[in-house]
Amino acid sequence: MKVPLSWLREYVDLPAATAHEIADELTAAGLKLESITSHGHDVKNVVVGEVLSIEELAGFKKPIRHCRVEVGEAEPRQIVCGATNFAVGDRVAVVLPGGVLPGGFEIGSRKTYGRLSEGMICSERELGLGEDHGGIMVLPSGTPIGADVVELLGLREDVIELEITPDIGYALSIRGVAREVATAFGVPFRDPADVFPPAEPGPSYPASIADATACDRFVLREIHGFDPHAPSPPWMRARLTRAGMRPVSLAVDVTNYVMLELGQPLHAFDRSRLSGEIVVRRAEPGETLETLDHVVRKLHPEDILITDASGAISMAGTMGGLHTEISDDSTDIVIEAAHFSATGIARMSRRHNLVSEASKRFERGVDRELPLRASWRAATLLAELGGGTVQPGVTCAEAEAEQVRIAIPSGHPGRVAGVRYDRGTVIRRLEQVGCTVTEGAGAQGAQGAPAADGTAARLAVTGDDMLTVVPPSWRPDLTDPNDLAEEVIRLEGYDRIPSVLPAAPAGAGLTEGQRLRRRVGRALAAAGYAEVLAYPFVGERDFDALQLPAGDARRHAVRLANPLSEDEPLMRTTLLPGLLKTLVRNVGRGAGDVALFETGLVYRPAPDAPAKAPVLGVERRPTDAELASIERALPGQPRRVAVVLAGEFERSGWWGKGRPATWADAVEAARTVAREAGVALDVRADRHEPWHPGRCAALYAGETLVGHAGELHPRVVEAYGLPPRTCAMELELTRLEDLLGGPAQTPAISGYPVATQDVALIVDAGVPVAEVEAALRAGAGELLEAIRLFDVYTGAQVGEGKKSLAYSLRFRAPDRTLTVEETTAARDAAVALAAERTGARLRGA
Repeated sequence: MKVPLSWLREYVDLPAATAHEIADELTAAGLKLESITSHGHDVKNVVVGEVLSIEELAGFKKPIRHCRVEVGEAEPRQIVCGATNFAVGDRVAVVLPGGVLPGGFEIGSRKTYGRLSEGMICSERELGLGEDHGGIMVLPSGTPIGADVVELLGLREDVIELEITPDIGYALSIRGVAREVATAFGVPFRDPADVFPPAEPGPSYPASIADATACDRFVLREIHGFDPHAPSPPWMRARLTRAGMRPVSLAVDVTNYVMLELGQPLHAFDRSRLSGEIVVRRAEPGETLETLDHVVRKLHPEDILITDASGAISMAGTMGGLHTEISDDSTDIVIEAAHFSATGIARMSRRHNLVSEASKRFERGVDRELPLRASWRAATLLAELGGGTVQPGVTCAEAEAEQVRIAIPSGHPGRVAGVRYDRGTVIRRLEQVGCTVTEGAGAQGAQGAPAADGTAARLAVTGDDMLTVVPPSWRPDLTDPNDLAEEVIRLEGYDRIPSVLPAAPAGAGLTEGQRLRRRVGRALAAAGYAEVLAYPFVGERDFDALQLPAGDARRHAVRLANPLSEDEPLMRTTLLPGLLKTLVRNVGRGAGDVALFETGLVYRPAPDAPAKAPVLGVERRPTDAELASIERALPGQPRRVAVVLAGEFERSGWWGKGRPATWADAVEAARTVAREAGVALDVRADRHEPWHPGRCAALYAGETLVGHAGELHPRVVEAYGLPPRTCAMELELTRLEDLLGGPAQTPAISGYPVATQDVALIVDAGVPVAEVEAALRAGAGELLEAIRLFDVYTGAQVGEGKKSLAYSLRFRAPDRTLTVEETTAARDAAVALAAERTGARLRGA
């Protein structure tokens, strides 16, 4: 909302305050400042002139006129001008030599087109009053010659622009902002809505309301004999421009002017194009309307329409219809002012992606008492400026609306703010807002929102004096005691609320699950991974790109009611899509060697879960059955950790060639996570999308499947545009948390020396390494401290279809030094069990 200060000062006797001081006070009152703009402060030496004669100069490609202009000096000025929309006798704005136009554009005398030009005749755009550059701005005939145009048109102006939040729709008007300024400076406020229409003898153009939920007040007035060619006065065009609206025509400008002034949107119909009674109703199936922007719109059954016998003539509170538009031959006008449903207008505006200045105001709530007064104000302006006559009578169709009454203890605002406000202060501030306050009323007498949730009844037990408050008609946002408390607090000043830190409750520190998550993050970061946080939203395309089969449980996802993007309307069931997209973004920006990890929730609805959770009211506590129905609709939310790798995992450099990331690094990342939980993973070959069928490992903790790791399928790599042979791991951290046995125990450390035995086994090439290692570990017994695979060999020396696995076995006893016989026996037992389970034999045996 752009607020010219000169307009504001008409209704508030402001002291000698600057625009910045006024803006500071408004900011303190809770209205957010966007900007302050100064106009015309550099303009000088612009006066009113009368055109005495015009000489048309021939021989040029465009019309050129040599004019003699009387400017109130000893001699008329000679000015060359290229515009043709003015005539002898017209009063125009003239900048004299030495004068300055907006933007610091200086004007001097110069010879042009063979004639001397002593100044310039100005258009609206040259004076900074608008974008119209089609011709000279012609002033009213009675404008004094030689008068200062800067003062006459109010060219010097400071404009404060405010960001209006949805809860303060009243501030989308000069009236609303002026009331706030008057309160802030403690000066009287003159309400521009205090216009009193005369007693009307009867109705005007016939109208009725067919749907009271769409509109509860609808007012019509008529003006006859209007001159459609009458121009808007310069002062009105100047104010509209400063307020951010483009002047169009007198009829449109007057309705816009009154809307900006009072906050009540208006619409003007050409009476000659109306047929039959006007009815406010909802749209019928298949109904259409061509609006003023020349778009034929297919209407929705919930749309609110203004109609006559011919059908729809306007989308109520949003945009008028083209058929009844005011045209160049419209002499009889019907002015409409109404109070439409705020939610109905908001939904219609969004449904048609059609936002107008009127819809912005209606969807925030306008003053229900304004239509009669605003329509009279607009009608008198049209009659005064356009030469028409306001016809006797007014049509006012309306439905009853219950008045909101709120019961509030006088001490409630103080308890909310933590600052003591005495009873007189609370009453005074509420009355400044425009509320009517009745003292001594009990909570039982209050009607409206507080009664619905029991707020008034709860507050009544505090022992404070109860007040019954009736909010003003221009504040539909005030519906409960906390709204009133906010008004008292903001007017008293947010800066007066002390900053008091709450007392920290005693705690037991982090849970074991939280500690595990922190350890996992630190361990992966130490291993070379960078943490990312991706959006938890995916689309069906992600499931297709991951090559998930049709029946895969990961395709069953929760759909958002209001997604940020229609391409990603689902909650993720796996962490991989977000990580893979982040990997692609990094590679696309030149980071080819990437190792990323993320820890977060996935959302896995049960197969029999309802599609939507029930929506319950707030007037009572839900029953156990209702709570159970909500629980059934909620998806499971296990926490997972995932990594993706591409490029070199060990970097190349002067020290030598690096090593590319492989499936083994993804498996090792899983082991890194599991070690922090004190769990040893069992790695088994598997086939599981989106991994390569021959390079995929299933990760087990005991017999519990906790995740998968390996190289991604080539089709997945192609679908996402990933680097070749990208690897990934995803592991369910929640399942590891369930395996935690309590606080981690410090392992016993033996002071006796370690004994090492190496063994090389030959097995079939298809035997998994994990099976061989598990057999060795089981056969070696309790003396085995660690086992490490340090070499894998395939070749002619071990035979076709065979491989050699070389392990280093570390033995140690907690209470003694092991003998060679003991370590040899343990090694032989390990080899024997491996031979039994996997068919392994000692290399060289």
